[in-house]
Amino acid sequence: MAIEERLVSFLKDARDCERRPTNIAGVFLLKLPSSRTRQGSATKKRGIVIRSASELNEFNRILANQKLGELARKIDEVNPKQREAPRATGSNVFEI
Repeated sequence: MAIEERLVSFLKDARDCERRPTNIAGVFLLKLPSSRTRQGSATKKRGIVIRSASELNEFNRILANQKLGELARKIDEVNPKQREAPRATGSNVFEI
């Protein structure tokens, strides 16, 4: 089954706010609930929600900024070490 078909299936069958891991470490699919006023808007966000290729391009531009990398390193210096999250495996992983 093609990625597009699997995405359509996920959007049709998944519950609102259901999160599905992908085979890319740290990347998940999240089905946002629809809203009459703001289509797909979520009140709580964890991570980056990408709704289009243009949004992805904008995030890439922001993430490529050297100052953001410096900020992340400084955050690492002041925050305690975190355990690495277990890697998702099994039939529920969305292969890309």
